Amino acid sequence: MKVGFARTVAVEWVMQYARQENSFLGAYFSGSTVGMSSDTDLPESSDVDIVVVTVLDEPPLKLGKLFYLDTLLEVTYLSWNQLSSMENVLTSYHLAGSFRVDTIIADPSGRLRTLQSQVSQHFAEKVWVRRRCENAREKIENWLRNLDTSAPFYDQVTTWLFSAGVTTHVLLVAALRNPTVRLRYLAVREVLMEYGHANFYASLIELLGCEHLTSQRAEEHLDELARTFDAAVAVAKTPFFFSTDISKVARPIAIDGSRALIRSGYHHEAVFWIVATFARCHKILAADAPLELQRSHTPAFDDMIADLGITSTHDLTRRAKEVIQFLPKLWEITEDIMSKNSGIVTK
Repeated sequence: MKVGFARTVAVEWVMQYARQENSFLGAYFSGSTVGMSSDTDLPESSDVDIVVVTVLDEPPLKLGKLFYLDTLLEVTYLSWNQLSSMENVLTSYHLAGSFRVDTIIADPSGRLRTLQSQVSQHFAEKVWVRRRCENAREKIENWLRNLDTSAPFYDQVTTWLFSAGVTTHVLLVAALRNPTVRLRYLAVREVLMEYGHANFYASLIELLGCEHLTSQRAEEHLDELARTFDAAVAVAKTPFFFSTDISKVARPIAIDGSRALIRSGYHHEAVFWIVATFARCHKILAADAPLELQRSHTPAFDDMIADLGITSTHDLTRRAKEVIQFLPKLWEITEDIMSKNSGIVTK
């Protein structure tokens, strides 16, 4: 399927469903497809991200992944309050990229198009690029400060994992690249090679703890994840913001996409999403599965985390401190990328 066709389907979904809601203010494309040309083949392990903007102060729960006309869409709701200031959008590393180019699907009020015009004019200015990098760095620090050692172990792992993973986003933002979610390590590897910091990539992998993991071992963990994933899908009832990431429609992304990475020689790059998905599956199992089923899948998760050098909350707090200690060096590389990036405008 071509990206252009997938976008056409996404537009039709918005017009048929989202636009009929009384609170509808507009919609735009987000995520990895923003930078793709219309004639590019959409990978089977990718979806088309849509953000539906609402006038509601509290937007509805993320609709998530769904199939429409054989196209996998991912729909997120966002309150206009989060977009009402150009400065707020330019500072937000996860919002600004969608307004760098015209991604607007529907805009009955004209507000989104005005915002997009303003953001695109200033997007590449160094002062805003640096603020977005700082925004990502602050996200790491905030997550680590809020690491709840009394929370279930899978939640602790999630907090640490995403904190460590956002280090890649700091660098991607400096390079004016999409801070992608699942493929963040693959994307940042390319950036570091491009800007003469190939050796620094090993430091990111060491921070994650998977530098010694072989491709065979990574695929063994993925096989166990597939079993856990299917068990979680079978019992899932409690709604979580990530619920559709653990569903039948998401299996080609979570399982098949990770397997494709491993077999392409990028087993280290697959680890982040394998662990994230493992932890989310266990959150679902804890909420909705009988205790015996939960326990039957716990050893596989523990083995995965142990291969990253984590067997306890003590290990996680130590690793959290390592991420904090890593930030000054990360910022040095970030500043160097910004100084070398010819796409950044200095004013």
